Amino acid sequence: MTALFQWDHLRSEIDRRLRMFVDRQRPLVGAPELAPLLAAAEDFLVGGKRLRPAFCYWGWRGAGGEEDPAIFTAAASLELLQASALVHDDVMDASDLRRGQPSAHRRFQALHERSGWRGSSAQFGEGAAVLLGSLLLVWSSEMWRTSGLPAEALAAAEPVHDIMRTELMCGQYLDLLEQAHFENTFDSALRVALHKSGKYSVEQPLRLGLVLAARGQEPWIDRLCVEYGQKVGIAFQLRDDVLGVFGDPAQTGKPAGDDLREGKRTMLIARTLSAASERQAGDVRRLLGDPALDADGVERLRRIIEDTGALAASEEMIKRYHDDALSGLERAPITAEARAALEELAAAATSRQS
Repeated sequence: MTALFQWDHLRSEIDRRLRMFVDRQRPLVGAPELAPLLAAAEDFLVGGKRLRPAFCYWGWRGAGGEEDPAIFTAAASLELLQASALVHDDVMDASDLRRGQPSAHRRFQALHERSGWRGSSAQFGEGAAVLLGSLLLVWSSEMWRTSGLPAEALAAAEPVHDIMRTELMCGQYLDLLEQAHFENTFDSALRVALHKSGKYSVEQPLRLGLVLAARGQEPWIDRLCVEYGQKVGIAFQLRDDVLGVFGDPAQTGKPAGDDLREGKRTMLIARTLSAASERQAGDVRRLLGDPALDADGVERLRRIIEDTGALAASEEMIKRYHDDALSGLERAPITAEARAALEELAAAATSRQS
């Protein structure tokens, strides 16, 4: 069985276990008034490449873990954490769409408007989305804790699990801070990217799987997570920055240039500003973050990003981080099967179709 085939199998298992978990929650949220909340949770869990569970699973297999059904459940809990982060992120960014569908707060806002309820529909939508994101966060911990893995394995990995969630929340705050004070140096954008996305998307899920199987930290585990996991995580975020500006809406599920309208201070934008002329920098600062930015404005910013060399530099960095990560992977004492799978995952996380 090839690594690619097993990855397809893994996605199927993750989807199935998420459905099973949500089905078990139905009696707890069975009141008719809660039906929209449960429906939104279910919809947010549909789709996606399941990269975080895949890194966790192949960490487990790489450190000698058997194909215990419980590892699929533990890995699937990371999708609940991801869904929680996406719901909250969309509120903070005032995003209208997620994966081609209305974002959670817009969905609940529309429910309020259709129902003719009292008060502000926008405020209701944001409040309901915050609660949905918090519910998904609670569920992620429950699914992890009740996965069925041995207690000693879960205990060994619990510090990693705690750190991962703390890094994510701190990264969300750093992102807000970055938008507020507009420092936007490459180093500050990288710090946000690592905490908010890179670490919890690649490095920490991989570490979770490795520690679960090894029943504790080993020096080689930390080396692998930094030399491979952290580098893939940075490349993953760099690719996300590029897709947020130049991506095909049919693939990203968001309008073209939406990151520009939201004013995201990414590594791509930081590189652009550092290389821009005075006029170009003035245009970036004037247009970036304008919710009404039209197609001409998006095209102007894209041209500046390309003309300053920021796009080419980001593509070069993605390739360098990806290649360095594979070099680190070669030195790791993991199974050949896991090495092949992690090579595929690195490519999937950093490709132009991510």
